[in-house]
Amino acid sequence: MAPPQTSLRDREATDRLLTRFVNEFSFSLAITPQDKQRVFRLRYDVYCDELGYEEPAESYRKLEYDDYDQNAIHCLIEHQRTGLAAACTRLVMPNPDLTSPLDKLPMESYGGSSLTHPSLHPERLDKGTYYEISRLAVARAFRSRINGAEVTGITHNPHEFSTSERATFPFLVSGLFLAGYALGSMSGKKVAFAMMEPRLPRLLAMAGFNFTKVGETIEFHGQRSAYCITREQAEAGMQHTLAPLYRHIQQTLGPQLEQALHEESARLCSL
Repeated sequence: MAPPQTSLRDREATDRLLTRFVNEFSFSLAITPQDKQRVFRLRYDVYCDELGYEEPAESYRKLEYDDYDQNAIHCLIEHQRTGLAAACTRLVMPNPDLTSPLDKLPMESYGGSSLTHPSLHPERLDKGTYYEISRLAVARAFRSRINGAEVTGITHNPHEFSTSERATFPFLVSGLFLAGYALGSMSGKKVAFAMMEPRLPRLLAMAGFNFTKVGETIEFHGQRSAYCITREQAEAGMQHTLAPLYRHIQQTLGPQLEQALHEESARLCSL
């Protein structure tokens, strides 16, 4: 009888941490120029300053962005007590009616030849059914480690947080992918792609996100491979303990996404 009791205690402890995570962090779409600058500054801090992976778009303002950002959906997670931008990601949804590179996924631009899966390949999927989750970044102040090793895009920099607060930080990565999946699903997409280094898919599998490897490993800021997850895989594998967080993200970001799409439609109609 001991193992079930231990398992129950573990689940209850995780539920308490998730409740605190929801109370201590807020999810929002970065829609205004000011909010997008917060995202681009966070990405500069991680991808340009800390890791040296990307050239900044604006060095003097310390911003990192590229061509895909003009049509991407940006999600920002903020630490409510401090007001710090804790984490961010973006969804890139290619549009075949637009000119290159916006008609393809970012991974097709720099790693298209590595995509080898016989069926889960962008060129073999219906247009408008897939997207890419990319530029995942967790601010250096919100440290998260796996078995003592840093995960790319998540950097270490001690900050004035209590031990209790730090206990919720590991949920940031799961929160970003839950947000990415929720936004893609609410946008009518069926397949999410991501280019990841080897440890990240293993971390996400622990949370129930069982990605399928769809490409050969390439050298791109270290060893990277293309992965994807279908709506069926995500819904079947999502851990029961994460379901409340997923519903919270849906309820929080759903109205924001609907409003953003409405405003974009009105803008296009006025042209």
